[in-house]
Amino acid sequence: MPATSPTKQQLLEQGMAMLLKSGYHHLGLAEILESTGIPKGSFYHHFKNKEDFGLQAIDLYMAGVHAALDACLDDSSLPPLRRVRRFFELVQDSYRSEGYLGCLLGGLGQELSGVSDAFRAKVEQCISTIARRLAASLEAAIRDGDLAPGTDPHAMAELLVNCWEGAALRSRLRRDPAPLGQMLDFYFRHASPS
Repeated sequence: MPATSPTKQQLLEQGMAMLLKSGYHHLGLAEILESTGIPKGSFYHHFKNKEDFGLQAIDLYMAGVHAALDACLDDSSLPPLRRVRRFFELVQDSYRSEGYLGCLLGGLGQELSGVSDAFRAKVEQCISTIARRLAASLEAAIRDGDLAPGTDPHAMAELLVNCWEGAALRSRLRRDPAPLGQMLDFYFRHASPS
């Protein structure tokens, strides 16, 4: 995969932050260019249009998600369930640093899934990928006896991601971390066999 040019990277990073704060429909090309000092021609050198830009911003966001998943799920010093929870705690720390604006995937999915098949498919693919990666750690937790035998790790991972997205929305609405912590505490308290 070729390296991203510094100009493209700057556009994507600034645009991703603006997408998270204001959403896709309120994101203007002029705002991105003004905030970066990059000329309009450079934007169109790197992106076909606003939709292409938004989809590539999701790719950049997912690169960060995958890095966090790698850091947490590959940490063999922690038991598998703790690795999964640690991932969500890192994400929560990220939300805190952004003022609890929530998940870019959830925000764009809510805003665009009814009007753009490209965004709907992209966001669903990304969320499904996260769930699949979490399911592998949940499978390890079953093998270790930290989850009950017969537990469906894929269903548990899907439920976890779905609950997280709902909690992220509530945390954004309130600008408060409480829904995130409550959701994690409830999920992991009830996930382990008593």
